[in-house]
Amino acid sequence: MLRALAEAYPDAHCELDFDTPLELVVATILSAQCTDKRVNEVTPALFARYRSAADYAGADRTELEEMIRTTGFYRNKTNSLMGMGAALVERHGGEVPAELDELVTLPGIGRKTANVVLGNAFDVPGITVDTHFGRLVRRWGWTDLEDPVKVEHAVGELIPRKEWTMLSHRVIFHGRRVCHAKKPACGACLLAKDCPAFGTGPVDPAEAAALVRGPEAPRLLELAGIRDEVPDRSVEKAAAREPSA
Repeated sequence: MLRALAEAYPDAHCELDFDTPLELVVATILSAQCTDKRVNEVTPALFARYRSAADYAGADRTELEEMIRTTGFYRNKTNSLMGMGAALVERHGGEVPAELDELVTLPGIGRKTANVVLGNAFDVPGITVDTHFGRLVRRWGWTDLEDPVKVEHAVGELIPRKEWTMLSHRVIFHGRRVCHAKKPACGACLLAKDCPAFGTGPVDPAEAAALVRGPEAPRLLELAGIRDEVPDRSVEKAAAREPSA
């Protein structure tokens, strides 16, 4: 399954746009209960307005709330952003630390967010257990645990540490594009032969193909051996759909 995921998603990556560790921290806080697409629509103006931890610490609350309103839960997120900025200034000279134990003490940053930041901003391997990751590894029988921290440790014992970050990206990509929560595209999944949950979703290739999302859809269908039996229109629609959160 690891080889198949690597073949399917060789360029899997964090789908939040950022240039600095601070920007990734902010984007990840905003991504809670919000799609990456929406966050990426908000952050260009936000990053231009707030360039440092001190800027977030001293932000005008009303202005900041308005800038991030469309990401949802904007009042709580504003509290987190301002608190995070103040903590960075007070404890870390305004810089984002590259240690898990330090990151999780910052307002708005839990273990999942910390692993996103470590893996993508500092190249420190980490497993990001979001809803997609947890759902898929349980479907695959890698663990039956529900607690994200326990899932992280259980999967970490199965996979070499150096692969943790890319594994996270690839599993999340697969969860957003193929292995959906309510109706996975089983009949169009290149992991089908190894998946103990095969049949949870439609197994008919044409029906399943219409469920595959994202720009990689045509390639994913080809890797799954689906070509002539799927109408071009189904593939086209699948490729045009936006990945879900």
